[in-house]
Amino acid sequence: MNNKRISFIGGGNMAEAILSGMLAGGLIRAGDLVVADILQERRDWLGSKYGVNVTADNTAAVAGADVVVLAVKPQQALAVLGEMRGALSEAHLLVSICAGLTTQALAAQTAARVVRVMPNLPVLVGRGISAMCEGPGATEQDLDLVQWLFEASGKVVRIPEMKMNEITALSGSGPGYVFAFVEALENTASAMGFAPELARTLAAETVRGAAELAARSGQTPAELRKRVSSEGGTTLAGLAAMEAGGFSAAIAAGVQAARDRAAELGG
Repeated sequence: MNNKRISFIGGGNMAEAILSGMLAGGLIRAGDLVVADILQERRDWLGSKYGVNVTADNTAAVAGADVVVLAVKPQQALAVLGEMRGALSEAHLLVSICAGLTTQALAAQTAARVVRVMPNLPVLVGRGISAMCEGPGATEQDLDLVQWLFEASGKVVRIPEMKMNEITALSGSGPGYVFAFVEALENTASAMGFAPELARTLAAETVRGAAELAARSGQTPAELRKRVSSEGGTTLAGLAAMEAGGFSAAIAAGVQAARDRAAELGG
């Protein structure tokens, strides 16, 4: 249990996932968490479900906080920081999960120490991957604290900031690509005559099992692909048809487009 007081500026899905991981892992007490959000309905929900303190006032939320998690839309982040400029000081650690925004851009709006983190949606189920990098003023102790907090929701890696847009495109946006693949499998299964619920189970469990095997087997994805691809068999026929439709090229183009968009958001 940590005695730090943590405030979230923004109470959306990602903020909820992160704070729920902290609470479930026993890292912090609900009474030491404050969430600021503009929506009354959202504040009521978070306060009722998790027992955390809620407010509509960002400045009030950071009063007495040790760590401030900035969890608003990237397009709103700098304006929100500007409004809180007088409330944040060198005593605060600002943790931004806003895609694209550099630590330098954030630091220009606040005196707080800055760490940048890019989590992904599977933090909702404790299986996320979060990439972090240090910003102006951040100490090794700050980085250790942030890593410890985010490990409650999955794995954490440290990377240089110059690679954060690539991380955003890969692991940040990556679940969306996987969901699209699961959706395509599900739709195909339905078209083949399977009931909707069974189609979804078949698609989701196939991807979950394959991902778990890739993570735990110690073999490369290429090696695993070869293991399931018998000469003249069904898997090779399916992979050949997908590749003829531009499968690998489409994935590469999608990741590149997401990286470029992350750079635009940062600009």
